[in-house]
Amino acid sequence: MFNLVNKLTKAFGVSGSEGGIRDAIIEEIKDSVDEITTDVLGNLIALKKGKGNGKKIMLAAHMDEIGVMATYIDDKGFVRFSNIGGVSPSCSVGQRVVFQNGVRGSVFYEEKLQDLRSLKLSKMYIDIGAGTREDAQKMIAIGSVACFEGAAVMQNGMITSKALDDRSGCAVLVSTIRALPETDNELYFVFTVQEELGLRGARTAAYQIQPDLAVAVDVTLTGDTPGCNPMEVKCGSGPAIKIKDSSIICHPQVRSLLEDTAKKLNIPYQLEILDRGGNDSGAIHITAGGIPAGTLSIPCRYVHSPCETVSLSDMEQAVRILTCAVT
Repeated sequence: MFNLVNKLTKAFGVSGSEGGIRDAIIEEIKDSVDEITTDVLGNLIALKKGKGNGKKIMLAAHMDEIGVMATYIDDKGFVRFSNIGGVSPSCSVGQRVVFQNGVRGSVFYEEKLQDLRSLKLSKMYIDIGAGTREDAQKMIAIGSVACFEGAAVMQNGMITSKALDDRSGCAVLVSTIRALPETDNELYFVFTVQEELGLRGARTAAYQIQPDLAVAVDVTLTGDTPGCNPMEVKCGSGPAIKIKDSSIICHPQVRSLLEDTAKKLNIPYQLEILDRGGNDSGAIHITAGGIPAGTLSIPCRYVHSPCETVSLSDMEQAVRILTCAVT
């Protein structure tokens, strides 16, 4: 599993520029599914046909990651930027980014800034080592996008990397595809685009597929770090089955399916209530007249930072639950 996560997190895939990660996933699943298509928005849809008259099930994980976009280059070659998705100013300071063409840069803030509490992305810049605007323009252009750098490492059963939101979910889906036995159900594995910008890809994919039920696989926040907001979810205590977030109250049919499967397999699981945020299930469940939808979550520390951290065992258990639930 770690080798797969390592490969997927290395791939470039900022929201709206998911070509690199899409190609990486295709390479991993092309021999294990019956059909692979890419829709107009860029969603990757992989179909495993059923052998009977079962249900049509959609399993979704978003393949895009947060990033930045170059908006202005000053006379000395420093690059101003805006966010793509939920980029935190405090988590960005001192980090390195890599543009889609391979150019690398370092993020820092204006020296005249007096108080870090007033830190804003508009007061920050990217240093790509250019001496003039002309030099910088030979390296990148206005509108060029970059992701944060943060290579995947594993220690004591914990994986730390950038883009585990949601390449960990993508890895769970890829592993589920590989593990699946024959089933009566028609399974659509959808690796969605532009989730970080408002659940966009999942909405169009769900409208196209119109499944009987859907499960999104994504990360969720945890309550197991010093001084954090109280929350039941912890890394290493099993996958979390979502009850609600700000975009969805999960359908009882889907929630029961996931809970009953975990109990059947004697797999520890947690129940998740998220006060803010959402994921692809929030768009899926209100599409095409309504679709029963829920979420299987991977507990993740430091979400939307270059050092997101998950438990390998939580991911492996999620694969077991998902594989059994859809067969």
